[in-house]
Amino acid sequence: MSPGRLIQQDEYDFIICGGGTSGCVVAGRLAEYFSDARILLIEAGAHNKDLENVHMVGGWSKNFDTENDWNLVSKPMKGVDGRQVKLSRGRFLGGSSGVNGTLVVKGTKQDYDDWDLPGWSGDEMFEYMRRAEKFNDKDWFHPDPKTPHGSKGYLNTEPHDLAPISKLMLQSMESQGLPMIPDLCSNGNCAHGCGHAARTHHKGVRSTGADFVTNKNHRENIEILTDATVDKINFDTTDGSKPRAVSVSLAVAGSNKRTVHASKEIIISGGAYCTPAVLMRSGIGPRFELLNHNIPLLVDSPGVGQNLLDHLITFAFYEVNQSNLTNDHLVYHSPEAALNAYELYKSTKTGVLSTFPFGAFGFARLDDRLASSQLWQAATRRAPAGRDAMALTPSQPHIEFFTTELYGGPKQYVDFPINQQHAFAMITELFSPRSKGTVTLASADPAENPIIDHNYLADPLDLLVMTEGLQLGNEIVTRGSGTRDLIKGSWPPSSKHHTYTERSQWEDYARQHATTCYHAAGTAKMGKDGDPMAVLDHT
Repeated sequence: MSPGRLIQQDEYDFIICGGGTSGCVVAGRLAEYFSDARILLIEAGAHNKDLENVHMVGGWSKNFDTENDWNLVSKPMKGVDGRQVKLSRGRFLGGSSGVNGTLVVKGTKQDYDDWDLPGWSGDEMFEYMRRAEKFNDKDWFHPDPKTPHGSKGYLNTEPHDLAPISKLMLQSMESQGLPMIPDLCSNGNCAHGCGHAARTHHKGVRSTGADFVTNKNHRENIEILTDATVDKINFDTTDGSKPRAVSVSLAVAGSNKRTVHASKEIIISGGAYCTPAVLMRSGIGPRFELLNHNIPLLVDSPGVGQNLLDHLITFAFYEVNQSNLTNDHLVYHSPEAALNAYELYKSTKTGVLSTFPFGAFGFARLDDRLASSQLWQAATRRAPAGRDAMALTPSQPHIEFFTTELYGGPKQYVDFPINQQHAFAMITELFSPRSKGTVTLASADPAENPIIDHNYLADPLDLLVMTEGLQLGNEIVTRGSGTRDLIKGSWPPSSKHHTYTERSQWEDYARQHATTCYHAAGTAKMGKDGDPMAVLDHT
């Protein structure tokens, strides 16, 4: 079967709606385990085979604001000074695994144990991730022998060779109380430490979910249909029993609408923004939301589109006083720099464009730093036994730190260090946010993006933990042994955050700069029987 072209048959055993990260993996696994099954994988965007800025790791941002981006934007949000936040998502085969930061950050095992659902424990999830991975080690790296990386999966991963500033930042983190744990982001048991994060690329080429269904891993029983938008799922209700999903209505580029049928299962894998939209257009969702758009109600499921979560991040940039510590000179310091980097990549698959410019990583618990906060104390008293104000156990971090190896970030950051200057960012990420948002329909038209309200920093505890993390990050940069003598000041020079000494000084900064880490989740959550907000069970 030819990838990207719908054959004349209109019935399959399995239909997967969404050819992003998880959809590709599901299709590949189904084809592997059920070799006689007919499988259709539907993707709204293009095939990834000819998308250079997907395969070239450093080209990721060139996909944004194009036809390869879903071009989602949040509503204005009070908690971040009324700002809207751009929520870029990959709109091509492989989805956001083709535009993300390539980081292998698996979380802690306790994160999954907290779901308390059969088949989804921390040990089980880490085994699933190990099976997906093909880790390509390097001589200098020290993988965790207690939690081995996978060696036979389809997702290529490898350690990242650090720029000088990143090595120095690891020294600073360690000197400021984060012990060195080399394979930090893969062992699942660290709440406080610093180290490395493996990356989803190998020999200069990004590895994505599409690797499970393309090239040597494409199986003849998979049909990949690209440039086809899922409108809705159609159900059989004729026998009076529970509705049964039987077909998918599509809008296929260059043709009329079409319906394809499934004899066994239809799987929706549209991510946290598009999955609830497909469900609601299909008649599954909150009653009032469907009635508002004149969509016949099939199942009143109040949790669809609710419980929207995301990891919130805040960039803080710093200027260094020595050259060649960062990689800015490889991109910004001459008109030819970027072109030379591109030519080097094209000829050798090496250089600054062969990897993603993130460097050092750290996890942090902030218990001692937050102990004097009355807000923290009151929330902790109300928390379940063994949990803190953020509902976390001592084995789970409050904050993740990660650094950049040159100036860069979301598109609002345009103060490029072009005059032989050198800058990097310390990024603070909020784990386990308490603020929750929503995804609702703008209309019943599948061509219209949904309305997204992340409700960032609505809960005061989120602002408290974020700002304490920012202050700790600032102390690591300005006081840590590796960098304290190298920091010229904040970047751009008009900023003064390097002088901040108290958590409260970061509050306005966080409201002005906090943004998405592109980790949206929760809008069709799993849950147990009796949970009215659960959209599906663990099976």
